[in-house]
Amino acid sequence: MNKALLSAAMAGILTVGLAAGTQAADSGAMTGKVKCYGIAKAGKNSCAAADKSHSCAGQSKVDNSLVDFKLVADDATCTADKGALKPPTPAAPAPAATAPAAK
Repeated sequence: MNKALLSAAMAGILTVGLAAGTQAADSGAMTGKVKCYGIAKAGKNSCAAADKSHSCAGQSKVDNSLVDFKLVADDATCTADKGALKPPTPAAPAPAATAPAAK
């Protein structure tokens, strides 16, 4: 029984350690970099899409998608590459359709 308990504890510690390492790596990759929207080629985006259409790097399906970003050195690099420092503002939802008034 002690062996099973020890195995479960070790598995838990390993899982927490791996999760913490992944989080540290993700934030470390973005340190000192700027998100530049609209310049990433298909499959070459740096992280999740602004519109939540995907949640991972390398999942952009089209070149220069305005909701996908690539990390660049600074604002000037983004501007020179004809990118945007912010994703586009989502369009306002269409007004709800109303039924014709009953006569």
